[in-house]
Amino acid sequence: MGFVVSRAVGAAVVRNRVRRRLRHLVADQLDRIPPGSRVVVRALPGSAVATYDQLGAALVSALDRALDRAVDRAGPAARA
Repeated sequence: MGFVVSRAVGAAVVRNRVRRRLRHLVADQLDRIPPGSRVVVRALPGSAVATYDQLGAALVSALDRALDRAVDRAGPAARA
């Protein structure tokens, strides 16, 4: 897991808070990620003002989309 939290998100204190929140939220989702996968989470500027629950919902939604795309690219054998 990797995190990208640019200066566009805010000052260092804000970026670090967002990164800590994301790390904690991702820890609950690790069992959904196939072994050997590489995932990079990029925080958008709105992350700075998002609540913990909003950030979590956005993360789950993005992970759902990424996993769906991975299955689609793997082909019919991966769906079985």
